[in-house]
Amino acid sequence: MLYSRPIKDRIIELLHDFRIVYLTGPRQAGKSTLAREIAKELGMGYYTFDDAALLASAQSDPQGLLVSLRKPLVLDEFQMVPSLIGAIKMISDCADGQKGLFLLTGSSDIFRSAQTQEALPGHMARVELYPLSHSERRDDRRNRIDWLLGGVFDDALPQPLDRITLGQMLMEGGYPEAIAKSPRSRSAWFASYAEGRLLKDFETMHQVKGDYHSRLSALIRYLAGITGNLVKYANIANDLSQDDKTVKRYMEILELMFIIRRLNPYVRNSAKRAVVGMPKLHFVDTGLACHLLGLKQAETLHTSQFFGGLVENFVYGELLKHAAWSEEEVNFTHFRDTAQHELDLVIERSDGKVVGVEVKASMSVRPEDFSGLASFADYAREKFLHGILFYSGDKVLPFRIQGTTYHAVPISTLLGVSHIKPAR
Repeated sequence: MLYSRPIKDRIIELLHDFRIVYLTGPRQAGKSTLAREIAKELGMGYYTFDDAALLASAQSDPQGLLVSLRKPLVLDEFQMVPSLIGAIKMISDCADGQKGLFLLTGSSDIFRSAQTQEALPGHMARVELYPLSHSERRDDRRNRIDWLLGGVFDDALPQPLDRITLGQMLMEGGYPEAIAKSPRSRSAWFASYAEGRLLKDFETMHQVKGDYHSRLSALIRYLAGITGNLVKYANIANDLSQDDKTVKRYMEILELMFIIRRLNPYVRNSAKRAVVGMPKLHFVDTGLACHLLGLKQAETLHTSQFFGGLVENFVYGELLKHAAWSEEEVNFTHFRDTAQHELDLVIERSDGKVVGVEVKASMSVRPEDFSGLASFADYAREKFLHGILFYSGDKVLPFRIQGTTYHAVPISTLLGVSHIKPAR
């Protein structure tokens, strides 16, 4: 089944404004399908480096290959030939104002990799495509990031979300091929993804030494078990009997491959976020995380010790997907103060204004559930816009805490057109 991807309009807009657009994201998220659609619509040549002959030519004579191909063009699976970057830059330098020369796709973020020494500043716009959001599966184009930032929730039509349904959503994930399969076939698909594509791509991003396969396999399964938690590299290394520097380096590569995401802690001075406090871990896809944890029964998933972290990961994942094409450019962090008050997620606009987000898997909420939001509001001060607590109930509920109104918002409002009124 083909899905409409709202990010397509943004990519086409960027191709009109930039010489090069790099579409990146995890393998099997739908980049090739989308790139072929855009190539057909804009009359661009389409070439994929899954073609062994094309790949060999690019590695042998990158500049000669690009000269021979019809432009403008799409180069799919571009991460396989980073040696082309210099040749692309040379063509871009001589473009004399021409836009939309190249649409590049890649399943690893090679322009942020230490192995890629040359970037394309001023030449290139970068876009991330993630697995399908639930609203995309329902062909609902209303952006949830813009909706949440607006702070008006009276247009929601939420429905209760029972734990079995929520568990099924966690296990399915959002990869287009996986969601169309039966549970048993989906499990086989995730096994192939983890053991095949993941490990193959890892070799292209890292100078492999020794038995990396067993170390990496143990690490990704361990990480699936701490999704939604703070990352303590020394603890991970100790539990796995691995070197902490190796653990950190492997996690950096897994992030470049769009397997995991690490959220830095929020501090008012944004320059300090990468060096102050511990990051929080999430998987890009909860379906892969559930597979790695051996969770296969939606009826009992809510009894697992991992359920709360996976639900938090699910909410973050849906918002991350919408952030890729929202009108507002946003950044995600988490919050923890000196008194150990925590907040699951902070959404920050480009002007520094912030929205606090807490996630609870329960179907009811109490005033004390807003303590993390209240602490964050005190810390953020004038930058604080409003606070939201996502839960599994069926009503948008206001709570007045220490003079500030927060809202409990059903998780179901993230799921699609059947739960949201049309925009007025």
